[in-house]
Amino acid sequence: MSIKVHHLNFSRSLRALWLLEELELDYTIQAWERDKDFRAPSAAADVHPLGRFPMVEVDGRVLVESGAVLEYFADREGKLRPTDETEKIECTMFLHYAEGSLMPPLLVQLIFTRLRAAPMPFFIKPIARGIADQVDKSYTRPALDLHLGFVEKTLGERPYFAGNNFSIADIQMFYAVEAALFRASGERPNMRAWRDRVISRPAYQRAEAKGGKAVPPSKA
Repeated sequence: MSIKVHHLNFSRSLRALWLLEELELDYTIQAWERDKDFRAPSAAADVHPLGRFPMVEVDGRVLVESGAVLEYFADREGKLRPTDETEKIECTMFLHYAEGSLMPPLLVQLIFTRLRAAPMPFFIKPIARGIADQVDKSYTRPALDLHLGFVEKTLGERPYFAGNNFSIADIQMFYAVEAALFRASGERPNMRAWRDRVISRPAYQRAEAKGGKAVPPSKA
């Protein structure tokens, strides 16, 4: 099996590196760098029409979407997915929850944080900041309080997202938790304890050594 990971710095594609390190599979890395506007390079669309990371080539086929990549390799290798029925359900739920529910308010928060700092005419700034403040008040903060409260409670009841054992659900959730711990308010001790547990794994440390951190504190 030939595996090539197209890895963009400071992105979700660290998930693919981490997964392959956990599974102890051989792979190569095609490194990509963000442009001056912190966007993925347009040339990435030559690999896959979406041009979104991660992109993983497996025997000539290009896999995209983090959750799909994680499921493909976990199923293929028969590892990192729970066998207990309850934990299987939780694992699948968090694979979808990470991007479907938790990331959207974090992304909105990031967008409006950058809007506040963006250069613009002085007479526009109060309007832009007023819009950003209203979005924060009516959507972002309530959504983050709800979701981060749910995540914090979950990790107070069990050591990993699916249950007692590390799984692909933890790899999928890492990016969102990392971003939340940099930007969201509150101490979140259970989230921080979980983060400490998973980044101490040798596979994560190897992945970070090869691909860098998932989230830059000053950018995300």
